[in-house]
Amino acid sequence: MTKELNHDVTGLRSTGHYAMRTSHSQRCLGPNVYPEVPEGGWGWAVAVAFFLVEVCTYGTLKSQGVFLQDLMEEFGESNSRVSWVFSICVFVFTFTAPLSMMLSNRFGFRPVVMVGGILISLGTITSAFSTSINDMYITVGVVSGLGYCFAFLPTVTLLAQYFSRQRALVTSVASSGESFAIFAFAPALFALKEHIGWRYCFVALGTFQASVIGCGLLLRPIIIEPEPVKERKLSDSLPLKERLTVLEQENELSGTSISSEDSGVTSLSTSNGDVRTAEAENQVRMEREVQDIEGKKLLLSTPPTSSSKLLDFSVLKDRAFLWYSLFGLFATLGFFAPQLYVIELSKSRGVEPGVASYMLSVIAVAEIFGRLSIGVVLNKVQCRKTLVVLGCVILLCLVLVAFAIVWEFWGLVVCCALYGYFMGTVSSTHIPMLAEEDVVGIEKMASSVGVYVFIQSFAGLAGPPLGGVLIDVTQNYGAAFYSCAVGMGLSAICLALVGPTKSGMCQRQNRHEEECRSTEEEERMSQDSGQSDFLEVDLRKAADQEHVSVI
Repeated sequence: MTKELNHDVTGLRSTGHYAMRTSHSQRCLGPNVYPEVPEGGWGWAVAVAFFLVEVCTYGTLKSQGVFLQDLMEEFGESNSRVSWVFSICVFVFTFTAPLSMMLSNRFGFRPVVMVGGILISLGTITSAFSTSINDMYITVGVVSGLGYCFAFLPTVTLLAQYFSRQRALVTSVASSGESFAIFAFAPALFALKEHIGWRYCFVALGTFQASVIGCGLLLRPIIIEPEPVKERKLSDSLPLKERLTVLEQENELSGTSISSEDSGVTSLSTSNGDVRTAEAENQVRMEREVQDIEGKKLLLSTPPTSSSKLLDFSVLKDRAFLWYSLFGLFATLGFFAPQLYVIELSKSRGVEPGVASYMLSVIAVAEIFGRLSIGVVLNKVQCRKTLVVLGCVILLCLVLVAFAIVWEFWGLVVCCALYGYFMGTVSSTHIPMLAEEDVVGIEKMASSVGVYVFIQSFAGLAGPPLGGVLIDVTQNYGAAFYSCAVGMGLSAICLALVGPTKSGMCQRQNRHEEECRSTEEEERMSQDSGQSDFLEVDLRKAADQEHVSVI
């Protein structure tokens, strides 16, 4: 008996200890619940995670241009053939964006990012053992590219949901991890490969990129549950038809309490009028409550129910979103090729190889200032934020043209600085800008970001090889920058059309709402006139009855 009691007590203690550990783990790893967007809180931890993810994704990808000549000599391939390694990686990175968001909506952001960290590290390390350029198409292009997508998109999406007013600034600062990586990795990898070779450099990079797995642990989902403004009455919880029945009964009782003189007519008019008025007010109040709840209660970063869509392509019906997606498509032509070819461009124009590697560092430092400044500017401007980004895109296009015509060392340095600055302003805002009302809004960002990056993928596939083909044909590295400038110019035209398209859609929506309102008012007026005719008939009957009774 004593042993059984001791066993029960031990079991209760272990059960309680397990429950305590479970609740503690839920508090540490479970979703954060806020009554409104917190503008910080756990969002700062997510910002740190996004900074490190930027270092391990875009930062390392854009720094691998230092290995371009080594890969060409190792495998005996042309410039365009080697460029396909980075092109396939960018294509898989962006093409699988819908898959990344679908898995994030189904299983949550944390496991998807952790799997992405495993794939990034695995692809980079195995590429060190490649025997041909085709092997690197698989390891760096497919495996690492898929890992980049799984790690990057869920992190930036979750970060945007923790902030509202400071979203542009926080995202810009956190995304500067890419610039810090390029600044540090470009000269470091150039010096390291001289001592241990490019293969061991890839092993070291892959080992460092495994830190993305730890970043995934920091991604706690967020749930916005607005606090109730006031307590509802018991009748408010009933369906609309039952609530109207209760109102009718109450109004009928209140109508019979009037004096017996003209009780038939007065009770009828009072009852019908009160019911109509109560019904109209009740419907208006319920519609406002539903709109407030739908506008405020955002269930973010949690796996959806079985009835919700894992991936929503309905955003393609939004013409403003289509123009913005075309902007991203053409702008991608200028996102990766300059970092890939700027070192070789500098060497072809007389710059020493050791000094040429610092061109990427100049771009990285300027890009940091661009990311920080655009965040501050977007937080303070009163005009459409897309117009600010449009100005940066136009200036970036002009800088890309300047790369092709400048031959002096200091001219290249100035071009790298200007390119880095305006590149930082555009690259740090083009995805978070989806959360602004100028484009689709925060409610549709989770479904639109995957589709947006998916559309970008085709330009990411064509950009570096197109530049490589032009270089092989013209024997001039400046030709690659012309193709980037053309793509950036087309993106500026598409971005300029986003604002007018959005304004036209809003005006049509307002006109439609006004038409619906006028139709409802006409129906109510017709109902009121019918009721008044009915009451006049009742009054005449009552007057005739009184006249007969007097006679």
